[in-house]
Amino acid sequence: MKSRQPPPDQENGRLNPSAVFAVPEGVKYLDTIDLARLTEAFAKWAEQSRRADTRRSRLRLWLIYLLLRHTGARLGEVLALDDAEDLDPVAGVVRFRGRKATREVRLSDEAASELRRLLADPALLPLRGTLCHMDQGHIRRKFQERSRAAGIPLELANPTVLRRSRAIELLRGDMPLKVVQDMLGQSSADLTAAFLDFSEEDKKRITEHILERESRRKTSARNAFFGKVARVIQGDIQARVELSTLGGHAISSVITVDSVQSLGIRPGMLLTAEIKAPWVLVETCGTEPRSSAENRLQGVIDRVTVGKLTAEVIVRLADDTRVCSVTTAESAQRLELCAGNPAWVTFSAYSVILKVD
Repeated sequence: MKSRQPPPDQENGRLNPSAVFAVPEGVKYLDTIDLARLTEAFAKWAEQSRRADTRRSRLRLWLIYLLLRHTGARLGEVLALDDAEDLDPVAGVVRFRGRKATREVRLSDEAASELRRLLADPALLPLRGTLCHMDQGHIRRKFQERSRAAGIPLELANPTVLRRSRAIELLRGDMPLKVVQDMLGQSSADLTAAFLDFSEEDKKRITEHILERESRRKTSARNAFFGKVARVIQGDIQARVELSTLGGHAISSVITVDSVQSLGIRPGMLLTAEIKAPWVLVETCGTEPRSSAENRLQGVIDRVTVGKLTAEVIVRLADDTRVCSVTTAESAQRLELCAGNPAWVTFSAYSVILKVD
């Protein structure tokens, strides 16, 4: 089962994210049209009953479907939610409380708006706190019923396929693999990556696109992180932009509010963060250093090249990204920087340059 690949976006010179990824043969999932049809089938059905008890039951099912559809959570996780404690309709956040940690998932504005409407519905107010506590078998039967009404094959009519479909939707939307993994609460990035594959044509197109982009870029910066804007915090004069990179790193940059506006920087936007090598500091310690630098990344020294006056230090991060630091030869010798030693690279948010590709 493989999706048809739309062509690249020719208008702005960027690849259409949906065109980059193919779904491996045999992976069962709902495409964009199927998801829209199933959602409409649940939404209309929930409002059709005139009996108060039937409408209340259907609204609860619609709530559960809404949470499954937009969080990518497991059915058991959603049914365990305490809607009075774990759902924040104002912030549009769902909290899944595990034995070791709590996972927070942000809803889209549209989904958050519908969540607020449901939680304020008088029919559901008497059941607040237990709205999601329904029988799994009943939920699965209703999935099959609504899927049949939407003309969707029964083999795709279950919460597991919906979870997989949400993962594919997010990956195709260019959300970094590590972010999708964390959002779904998966133990390994390999499980998430298995949802998508690259055809030979995909690989060729991606390579051409990246090489073309590199040829257009002229910069003296040695370090570049590509990713998506996670958050923009604006002050009076300056703003902090938080970037989630493809390798799962969080990079912070402080730039002027004018720059944010002129570049059109907003959450979800794809950017490249660049840091010149002299601005990167290397510290040889096993634990995270106490530092005023906002960006601190852990890795292992890959290579040290010492010259007469300066030394170049390459640190390899967990995702195999290489970060280059240039320091004095004296400092490299004093710190005993050697290949294979654990190290942290640190750099200030003020030293991070943001570029719109």
